[in-house]
Amino acid sequence: MRLKLFRHTVYAPERLIVAPTDLRPVDSHVAEEIINGRFPLAGRMLETGGKSPFTLSLPSRAFAIRLHGFGWLRHMRSKKNDLHSNVARAIVNSWLSIHGGRMEGIAWEIDVTAMRVIAWLSHSPVVLQSADRGFYRRFVRSLAFQVRFLRRMARYAPPGEVRFRVRLALAMASISMPVRASVIRKASDALDVEFDSQILPDGGHVSRNPRVALELLLDLLPLRQTYINLGHEMPQKLISGIDRMYPALRFFRHQDGDLALFNGATSTSANEIVSLLRYDETAGEPFKAMPHSRYQRLAAGRTVVIADTGLPPTGNLSRTVHAGCLSFEMSSGRHRFIVNSGSPKFAGNRYVQVARTTAAHTTVTLNDTSSSRFASSDFLAHLITEPIKTVQVDRVVADDGRDVVKASHDGYLKEFGVLHERELTLNATGSIMTGLDRLAVAEERKGEGELRAVARFHTHPSINLKQMDRESILMTAPDGESWLFSSPGNTVEIAEDVFFADASGICASDQMEISFAYPEKPEIRWFLSRRS
Repeated sequence: MRLKLFRHTVYAPERLIVAPTDLRPVDSHVAEEIINGRFPLAGRMLETGGKSPFTLSLPSRAFAIRLHGFGWLRHMRSKKNDLHSNVARAIVNSWLSIHGGRMEGIAWEIDVTAMRVIAWLSHSPVVLQSADRGFYRRFVRSLAFQVRFLRRMARYAPPGEVRFRVRLALAMASISMPVRASVIRKASDALDVEFDSQILPDGGHVSRNPRVALELLLDLLPLRQTYINLGHEMPQKLISGIDRMYPALRFFRHQDGDLALFNGATSTSANEIVSLLRYDETAGEPFKAMPHSRYQRLAAGRTVVIADTGLPPTGNLSRTVHAGCLSFEMSSGRHRFIVNSGSPKFAGNRYVQVARTTAAHTTVTLNDTSSSRFASSDFLAHLITEPIKTVQVDRVVADDGRDVVKASHDGYLKEFGVLHERELTLNATGSIMTGLDRLAVAEERKGEGELRAVARFHTHPSINLKQMDRESILMTAPDGESWLFSSPGNTVEIAEDVFFADASGICASDQMEISFAYPEKPEIRWFLSRRS
């Protein structure tokens, strides 16, 4: 069997060797909806009326990516019966008829193709159950065609998560389909290159997005197990890379089990994290700091504080990074109290760009300007054009046992002649957190007029805020745990807010704000103390 691709012949195997496991959670309700002609993807619902979804106008780009990526096939294995397999096979067959030979549009974007290859390999038992030989051969031929496409296009994949996923898909295909030993070795070596270039020594990803490691681990673990099961020599960096990534995942995990919302991170299913942690062979206490990813973690008692003290990535990697330098999140007990607004999972580009601004983070915004500035055009893909250049960090343990992080960034230095300095402390029992925000003005800038600053503290939508007096607000979680936020000598206001990273989509929330200005008040102090 052979197909034409770029004027070269593609040899398609007669069979698949193995189906790697998918660790993502399965939802039988989604399977039932699909069987009944309804596709609940990317926060939208598509009613097909018995038609192929690929013949209809799709609700959004995010919906189209998930539909063509076929990750939803995992839900079809919730019941191992012919009905689920027949429906899954019919949908795959319609894709083959409509898009299989027409390499254009979202269906053939390189990241979507990589997702589809992984999904088709992982869920081939569902698709191929009771399939006739004709469909089997058509399915495998298309897989071979898509894999060859990925091999040719991998060098053009944008750096970062997309390129890693492409290499991961090719490594998975190399051991799931009959190929020469040299193909397996080349795919393995290429994956090693991505580990070296993308996974930092502390286990973080170069994008500085905590969720990227989770997404990659969900595919890397099945890949590792498949290598083991088949007795193939593994990529040299696979085991050590996974072992580095696990501590980073624990570092960003809050008390409620979700991941911190920095640099493009969005809501995370608790089941996804739990399914990954079952395979964690590096179990231990999270690190206090990630020196290469440039984050700090303060933890005592039931309280966790995670702070961003790093520079944004440059070039193409800056397309998704946020201007949230020196922002922090705080959780206690089973709840996140103070958060960043996060990134929307399924919203349009306008909301994604708003979520990247400094004002959407728990830090100080100066003169309504983000600490890093973005290109405004789609042509430049909203890259960061004026990044923060320097972040200074110092961490000590005070004589009374308080964990203290002092940091500053120069994101406002060029335009306003100001450094933002922030100090965060957590006492030894985790019951009191304190903060200091200061505008350190360069000597040559003094006397040039007022600078207006707003310190924002975004709260999780589940937290209720109550104004106690002009200087303080009581934050209360659903289980009754409460913390008092106060800033002596300052007015603390409750303002409307938007939380982008809710699992159900963008939702309303609240934030606490303290406005101050230079030279009248160059610094503010604030306190968080547990009440119950």
